[in-house]
Amino acid sequence: MPFDQLRLIGMVHLPALPGAARHTLPIQQIIEQATGEARLLAESGFDAVIVENFGDAPFAAEVVSRETIASVAVVVDHVVRSVQVPVAVNVLRNDALSALAVAAAAGAMFIRVNVISGVYATDQGLLSGQAQRLLERRAAVAPHVKIAADVHVKHARPISQPDVALAAEETAYRAGADALIVSGDATGQPTDLDAARRVAQAVPDRPVWIGSGVTAQTVGEWLKAADAVIVGTSLKMGDKTTAPLDPARVKKFIQAAGRS
Repeated sequence: MPFDQLRLIGMVHLPALPGAARHTLPIQQIIEQATGEARLLAESGFDAVIVENFGDAPFAAEVVSRETIASVAVVVDHVVRSVQVPVAVNVLRNDALSALAVAAAAGAMFIRVNVISGVYATDQGLLSGQAQRLLERRAAVAPHVKIAADVHVKHARPISQPDVALAAEETAYRAGADALIVSGDATGQPTDLDAARRVAQAVPDRPVWIGSGVTAQTVGEWLKAADAVIVGTSLKMGDKTTAPLDPARVKKFIQAAGRS
Protein backbone atom coordinates (compact mmCIF):
# COMPACT_ATOMS: atom_id res chain seq x y z
CA MET A 1 0.00 0.00 0.00
CA PRO A 2 1.36 3.49 -0.84
CA PHE A 3 2.66 5.56 2.06
CA ASP A 4 0.06 8.31 1.67
CA GLN A 5 -2.81 5.79 1.73
CA LEU A 6 -2.00 4.13 5.05
CA ARG A 7 -4.88 4.21 7.54
CA LEU A 8 -4.26 1.62 10.28
CA ILE A 9 -0.72 1.29 11.61
CA GLY A 10 0.06 -1.19 14.37
CA MET A 11 2.95 -1.13 16.81
CA VAL A 12 5.40 -3.96 17.44
CA HIS A 13 6.99 -3.05 20.78
CA LEU A 14 10.24 -4.96 21.23
CA PRO A 15 11.46 -6.16 24.63
CA ALA A 16 14.86 -4.93 25.82
CA LEU A 17 17.48 -5.62 23.16
CA PRO A 18 21.18 -6.49 23.42
CA GLY A 19 23.02 -3.36 24.50
CA ALA A 20 20.11 -2.09 26.63
CA ALA A 21 20.35 -2.02 30.43
CA ARG A 22 17.42 -4.42 30.96
CA HIS A 23 18.20 -6.92 28.23
CA THR A 24 17.52 -10.54 29.23
CA LEU A 25 15.90 -12.43 26.32
CA PRO A 26 17.82 -14.26 23.58
CA ILE A 27 17.65 -12.50 20.24
CA GLN A 28 15.92 -15.49 18.64
CA GLN A 29 13.06 -15.22 21.14
CA ILE A 30 12.76 -11.49 20.42
CA ILE A 31 12.62 -12.21 16.68
CA GLU A 32 9.91 -14.83 17.13
CA GLN A 33 7.83 -12.50 19.30
CA ALA A 34 8.18 -9.60 16.86
CA THR A 35 7.38 -11.59 13.74
CA GLY A 36 4.42 -13.26 15.44
CA GLU A 37 2.91 -9.93 16.48
CA ALA A 38 3.59 -8.38 13.08
CA ARG A 39 1.83 -11.28 11.35
CA LEU A 40 -1.15 -11.01 13.68
CA LEU A 41 -1.51 -7.30 12.91
CA ALA A 42 -1.04 -7.71 9.16
CA GLU A 43 -3.34 -10.70 8.82
CA SER A 44 -6.01 -8.96 10.90
CA GLY A 45 -6.19 -5.99 8.54
CA PHE A 46 -3.56 -3.41 9.54
CA ASP A 47 -1.98 -1.52 6.66
CA ALA A 48 1.53 -1.28 8.16
CA VAL A 49 3.53 -2.01 11.29
CA ILE A 50 6.17 0.00 13.13
CA VAL A 51 8.93 -1.89 14.93
CA GLU A 52 10.17 0.05 17.95
CA ASN A 53 12.72 -0.66 20.70
CA PHE A 54 10.19 0.29 23.39
CA GLY A 55 11.65 -2.09 25.96
CA ASP A 56 15.04 -0.38 25.99
CA ALA A 57 14.13 2.23 28.62
CA PRO A 58 15.97 4.08 30.01
CA PHE A 59 16.69 5.24 26.49
CA ALA A 60 19.84 6.71 25.04
CA ALA A 61 19.07 10.21 23.85
CA GLU A 62 20.34 10.42 20.27
CA VAL A 63 23.08 7.78 19.76
CA VAL A 64 22.00 4.21 20.51
CA SER A 65 24.57 1.46 21.11
CA ARG A 66 25.92 -0.53 18.18
CA GLU A 67 24.66 -3.78 19.70
CA THR A 68 21.13 -2.42 19.89
CA ILE A 69 21.15 -1.08 16.33
CA ALA A 70 22.45 -4.39 15.01
CA SER A 71 19.65 -6.15 16.89
CA VAL A 72 16.99 -3.78 15.54
CA ALA A 73 18.26 -4.41 12.02
CA VAL A 74 18.07 -8.19 12.45
CA VAL A 75 14.55 -8.01 13.89
CA VAL A 76 13.27 -5.61 11.23
CA ASP A 77 14.74 -7.79 8.49
CA HIS A 78 12.80 -10.79 9.82
CA VAL A 79 9.61 -8.77 10.16
CA VAL A 80 9.86 -7.40 6.61
CA ARG A 81 10.23 -10.95 5.28
CA SER A 82 7.35 -12.28 7.39
CA VAL A 83 4.54 -9.90 6.38
CA GLN A 84 3.03 -8.51 3.18
CA VAL A 85 2.47 -4.98 4.49
CA PRO A 86 4.86 -2.04 4.79
CA VAL A 87 7.19 -2.07 7.79
CA ALA A 88 8.68 0.94 9.58
CA VAL A 89 11.29 1.42 12.27
CA ASN A 90 11.62 3.81 15.20
CA VAL A 91 14.84 3.87 17.23
CA LEU A 92 14.14 5.44 20.60
CA ARG A 93 14.73 7.90 21.87
CA ASN A 94 15.76 9.88 18.84
CA ASP A 95 18.39 8.05 16.78
CA ALA A 96 16.92 8.88 13.38
CA LEU A 97 20.17 8.25 11.52
CA SER A 98 20.31 4.69 12.83
CA ALA A 99 16.64 4.16 12.02
CA LEU A 100 17.36 5.28 8.45
CA ALA A 101 20.31 2.88 8.22
CA VAL A 102 18.14 0.00 9.45
CA ALA A 103 15.37 0.88 6.99
CA ALA A 104 17.84 1.02 4.11
CA ALA A 105 19.41 -2.33 5.01
CA ALA A 106 16.24 -4.22 5.92
CA GLY A 107 13.82 -2.84 3.34
CA ALA A 108 11.49 -0.81 5.57
CA MET A 109 9.18 1.71 3.90
CA PHE A 110 9.51 4.53 6.44
CA ILE A 111 10.96 5.62 9.74
CA ARG A 112 9.42 7.44 12.67
CA VAL A 113 11.40 10.34 14.11
CA ASN A 114 10.39 11.69 17.51
CA VAL A 115 12.21 15.03 17.16
CA ILE A 116 13.20 16.10 13.67
CA SER A 117 12.86 19.86 14.21
CA GLY A 118 13.31 22.17 17.17
CA VAL A 119 14.38 21.52 20.76
CA TYR A 120 12.44 19.50 23.36
CA ALA A 121 12.92 18.89 27.06
CA THR A 122 12.55 15.17 27.77
CA ASP A 123 13.45 12.59 30.40
CA GLN A 124 16.62 12.00 28.35
CA GLY A 125 17.54 15.68 28.57
CA LEU A 126 17.34 18.14 25.69
CA LEU A 127 16.70 16.62 22.26
CA SER A 128 17.41 18.62 19.11
CA GLY A 129 16.20 17.96 15.61
CA GLN A 130 18.82 16.76 13.10
CA ALA A 131 16.82 17.25 9.91
CA GLN A 132 19.73 18.51 7.83
CA ARG A 133 21.92 15.47 8.55
CA LEU A 134 19.00 13.05 8.21
CA LEU A 135 17.87 14.33 4.81
CA GLU A 136 21.45 14.38 3.54
CA ARG A 137 21.94 10.75 4.52
CA ARG A 138 18.57 9.75 3.09
CA ALA A 139 19.44 11.32 -0.26
CA ALA A 140 22.73 9.44 -0.24
CA VAL A 141 21.66 5.94 0.86
CA ALA A 142 17.88 5.51 0.84
CA PRO A 143 15.91 8.19 -1.03
CA HIS A 144 12.85 5.91 -1.15
CA VAL A 145 12.48 5.78 2.66
CA LYS A 146 9.75 8.09 3.93
CA ILE A 147 9.91 10.05 7.19
CA ALA A 148 7.00 10.28 9.61
CA ALA A 149 7.86 12.84 12.29
CA ASP A 150 6.19 13.81 15.52
CA VAL A 151 4.90 17.30 16.22
CA HIS A 152 5.13 18.04 19.97
CA VAL A 153 6.13 14.46 20.64
CA LYS A 154 4.85 12.70 23.77
CA HIS A 155 6.95 12.55 26.94
CA ALA A 156 8.41 15.95 26.02
CA ARG A 157 7.87 19.69 26.22
CA PRO A 158 8.65 21.99 23.28
CA ILE A 159 11.18 24.73 23.93
CA SER A 160 11.81 26.21 20.50
CA GLN A 161 8.23 26.39 19.16
CA PRO A 162 5.31 25.92 21.60
CA ASP A 163 2.61 26.64 19.00
CA VAL A 164 1.60 23.29 17.52
CA ALA A 165 0.54 24.73 14.14
CA LEU A 166 3.82 26.59 13.65
CA ALA A 167 5.75 23.55 14.84
CA ALA A 168 3.87 21.49 12.24
CA GLU A 169 4.83 23.92 9.47
CA GLU A 170 8.47 23.76 10.51
CA THR A 171 8.39 19.95 10.71
CA ALA A 172 6.96 19.66 7.20
CA TYR A 173 8.40 22.56 5.24
CA ARG A 174 11.73 23.25 6.94
CA ALA A 175 12.61 19.78 8.21
CA GLY A 176 11.10 17.85 5.29
CA ALA A 177 8.87 15.30 7.03
CA ASP A 178 6.61 13.31 4.71
CA ALA A 179 3.91 12.73 7.36
CA LEU A 180 3.16 14.37 10.70
CA ILE A 181 2.26 12.55 13.92
CA VAL A 182 0.26 14.13 16.73
CA SER A 183 0.13 12.35 20.08
CA GLY A 184 -1.03 12.74 23.66
CA ASP A 185 1.23 13.65 26.55
CA ALA A 186 2.39 10.06 27.13
CA THR A 187 2.27 6.57 25.63
CA GLY A 188 -1.33 5.39 25.45
CA GLN A 189 -2.74 8.79 26.41
CA PRO A 190 -5.48 10.36 24.24
CA THR A 191 -4.45 12.83 21.57
CA ASP A 192 -5.85 16.36 21.65
CA LEU A 193 -8.36 16.47 18.80
CA ASP A 194 -8.05 20.24 18.47
CA ALA A 195 -4.26 19.98 18.17
CA ALA A 196 -4.62 17.38 15.42
CA ARG A 197 -7.03 19.61 13.53
CA ARG A 198 -4.70 22.60 13.83
CA VAL A 199 -1.83 20.53 12.44
CA ALA A 200 -3.99 19.34 9.53
CA GLN A 201 -5.03 22.91 8.74
CA ALA A 202 -1.46 24.21 8.95
CA VAL A 203 -0.05 21.46 6.72
CA PRO A 204 -2.82 20.38 4.34
CA ASP A 205 -0.47 18.68 1.87
CA ARG A 206 0.95 16.11 4.30
CA PRO A 207 -0.75 13.09 5.91
CA VAL A 208 -1.55 13.66 9.58
CA TRP A 209 -1.48 10.60 11.83
CA ILE A 210 -2.76 10.14 15.37
CA GLY A 211 0.05 8.67 17.46
CA SER A 212 -1.44 7.65 20.79
CA GLY A 213 -4.58 6.86 22.76
CA VAL A 214 -6.65 5.38 19.93
CA THR A 215 -9.02 2.62 21.04
CA ALA A 216 -11.76 0.50 19.50
CA GLN A 217 -14.23 3.00 20.93
CA THR A 218 -12.54 6.06 19.36
CA VAL A 219 -10.99 4.80 16.11
CA GLY A 220 -14.02 5.70 14.00
CA GLU A 221 -13.94 9.30 15.21
CA TRP A 222 -10.19 9.61 14.71
CA LEU A 223 -10.26 8.25 11.19
CA LYS A 224 -12.63 11.07 10.30
CA ALA A 225 -10.24 13.66 11.74
CA ALA A 226 -6.90 12.26 10.54
CA ASP A 227 -5.41 10.32 7.67
CA ALA A 228 -4.21 7.41 9.79
CA VAL A 229 -3.91 6.13 13.34
CA ILE A 230 -1.02 4.41 15.08
CA VAL A 231 -2.17 1.99 17.75
CA GLY A 232 -0.36 -0.18 20.26
CA THR A 233 -1.33 0.01 23.92
CA SER A 234 -5.07 -0.52 23.49
CA LEU A 235 -4.38 -3.77 21.61
CA LYS A 236 -2.36 -5.23 24.48
CA MET A 237 -3.47 -7.47 27.29
CA GLY A 238 -4.63 -5.34 30.20
CA ASP A 239 -3.91 -2.10 28.32
CA LYS A 240 -0.25 -2.51 29.26
CA THR A 241 2.16 -1.38 26.56
CA THR A 242 4.79 -3.98 27.40
CA ALA A 243 2.27 -6.87 27.42
CA PRO A 244 1.65 -9.19 24.44
CA LEU A 245 -0.96 -8.38 21.84
CA ASP A 246 -4.45 -9.61 22.69
CA PRO A 247 -5.96 -11.24 19.56
CA ALA A 248 -9.48 -10.47 20.79
CA ARG A 249 -8.64 -6.78 21.18
CA VAL A 250 -7.01 -6.72 17.74
CA LYS A 251 -10.15 -8.24 16.19
CA LYS A 252 -12.43 -5.80 18.02
CA PHE A 253 -10.32 -2.85 16.88
CA ILE A 254 -10.36 -3.95 13.25
CA GLN A 255 -14.12 -4.41 13.37
CA ALA A 256 -14.55 -0.94 14.88
CA ALA A 257 -12.40 0.50 12.09
CA GLY A 258 -14.69 -1.06 9.50
CA ARG A 259 -12.21 -3.61 8.21
CA SER A 260 -14.05 -6.83 9.10
